[in-house]
Amino acid sequence: MAKNSLSLDTVCASLAYAMGIEAPERAAAPSDELCGYIDKSFGGEKADRVFMYNPDAVAQWIAEKYPELLFFRTEKYFDLKLPLCSVMPSVTPVCFGTMYTGAQPEVHGIQKYEKPVIKIDTLFDALIRAGKKPAIIADSECSLGKIYLERDMDYYICENMNEVNAVAAEVMKRDEHDFILVYNGNYDSTMHKTGPESTVALGELRANVRTFAMFSELIEKHWGKHNTLVGFAMDHGCHEIDGGCGSHGLDMDEDLNIEHYYKAYPKKG
Repeated sequence: MAKNSLSLDTVCASLAYAMGIEAPERAAAPSDELCGYIDKSFGGEKADRVFMYNPDAVAQWIAEKYPELLFFRTEKYFDLKLPLCSVMPSVTPVCFGTMYTGAQPEVHGIQKYEKPVIKIDTLFDALIRAGKKPAIIADSECSLGKIYLERDMDYYICENMNEVNAVAAEVMKRDEHDFILVYNGNYDSTMHKTGPESTVALGELRANVRTFAMFSELIEKHWGKHNTLVGFAMDHGCHEIDGGCGSHGLDMDEDLNIEHYYKAYPKKG
């Protein structure tokens, strides 16, 4: 396996392109493949809704080794598979910092496992400037519940993943936000203890897939009047270490290679 050629930093500007807004100031150029998919799917129009589901630590090698787990419910829920190379160090706040600023770690400022509020321009700032209404739905201890605070936007900071997903479902039904981010860290936290391929960790991955399918069904039911882009978008991969535990953070293909999955839902009628 070799490292994927397309960087994680291309996602941010691609999402801005999808919504027809200016990318953040320090964002890398967008992905031609993702932008081309958006143009084709919406017939030259833009998305007026984006929903990003962010599971944690789902490596490309896991997806390839266990396709029946990752894809048994999602094949109808994605059209585009986008191989990406994450950033170093391949830990959660660093990688999600890059995903939503479009900037490398030395630019957005998080270069180790810490969770300060990012001060540079972000996708959320760009959305707000464009008159859009974004929301982050995440648990109180995770990176995405901390590093993008202090913006004039809606935050639903919950106690646990079950509450995150329940709140997200209610927020989606209200259809009041242009951009929604939902974070689930259950696979990551489990694989650290039991290994990436343990039965219990793979069960958590299966739960992520089911949750994503549920959110996709809600979008089809409640967002039919919108052009919507949906992403299943993880931050980094993982590998097994001594003792049957899992880890990540190294400059290795297993930790850096990931695949994002996207689907466009053109408005009905």
